[in-house]
Amino acid sequence: MTTRITIVGAGIIGLATARAINRRLPEAAVTVVDKASTVAAHQSGHNSGVLHSGIYYTPGSMRARTCREGLQLMEAYCDENQIPWKRCGKVIVATREDELKRLDALRSRGLENGVDCTKIDRQALGDIEPHVNGLAGLHVPSTGVVDYVSVCQTLARELNGHGKLLLNQGVRRIERRSGHARIITDGAQWDSDLVISCCGLHADRVARASGTRSGIRILPFRGEYWKLRPTAAPMVRGLVYPVPDPAMPFLGVHFTRTIHDDVEAGPSAVPALSREGYRWGDINLFDAMESACALRTWKLAARWWKNGLGEIHRSLSSTQALQSMRHLLPELGAGDIERSVSGVRAQAVDRDGRLIDDFLIEADGPVIHVLNAPSPAATASLAIAEQIVDRGLVQLESRED
Repeated sequence: MTTRITIVGAGIIGLATARAINRRLPEAAVTVVDKASTVAAHQSGHNSGVLHSGIYYTPGSMRARTCREGLQLMEAYCDENQIPWKRCGKVIVATREDELKRLDALRSRGLENGVDCTKIDRQALGDIEPHVNGLAGLHVPSTGVVDYVSVCQTLARELNGHGKLLLNQGVRRIERRSGHARIITDGAQWDSDLVISCCGLHADRVARASGTRSGIRILPFRGEYWKLRPTAAPMVRGLVYPVPDPAMPFLGVHFTRTIHDDVEAGPSAVPALSREGYRWGDINLFDAMESACALRTWKLAARWWKNGLGEIHRSLSSTQALQSMRHLLPELGAGDIERSVSGVRAQAVDRDGRLIDDFLIEADGPVIHVLNAPSPAATASLAIAEQIVDRGLVQLESRED
């Protein structure tokens, strides 16, 4: 009997999971369904395109393990499918004396994660990035860039002949039945032996629509980018990042020379008024009220309100945005930057208002939920997909028992 598997979500994790199923269960009938009209409509298509090295993540965490493996798998996949990518390297820069100890701690973490990272002094930093201000840095040569939309489009083409891709069909309900689940969309319904939800910004809602009592909720944060004008872009050769502050929830402003040879600066991290709100004017009253009325939102705000106000100020003020960029690139002037793209990060938050730091995948009967997949999920997607399929096989075997 053919095994029927439905994947909800045509972003990079959903499409990578479809590929992994087809490789490991070639007899399965795979359906990928998404409410959008294109693949990679949201997080997978609205990011800086970085191929992450894995230096930042807690050793032993799922993020650390899958990032290193996923980076190698993604590079190989791009080579096999002639998708342009580039290993341009990155410098992580300490601009103050009090950041030097954090730089050393980050290097130790990187080495523990198996990342090639070398501490460099001011002169060596200047050789790599002549316009960057810094006392010292870490050089991470394995970091690269790619266009993840191209990756998703290739994964979708690969699905043809091995499964179905159904777009413009939002999932309304998933009914769990004896040994299987029924998917009910805007215009159709069908049964599956296994459902895998890779819904990003709507992961918690799809979980609730399947009857899963998850303790997390998604709060959307918009990341706004600026772009260096062509006359200023030569100031950045590769990727330039600040030393992360472990007490802060987000990384801070950094510079990325993309696969298309633009230089982006950002992102900000401001609360979005819609789960698909890429501008301040994008307001969904239901999304906004759901976030505003949640106790966990206020618990989160109590911890980070000062930082949040700073992010909002930077979002609204080009002067403030420029000041944050000049921390690393002091030669930048007001005429050197212009507003660029935005993305919305699906951040899972627990009942106590704490940000979920690691990837979070939960199985509930015939349904598997990817409930949190922050950066470096795109880099790690092919490795994450293998872990999802491992869990799926366990669920299918338990159903047969």
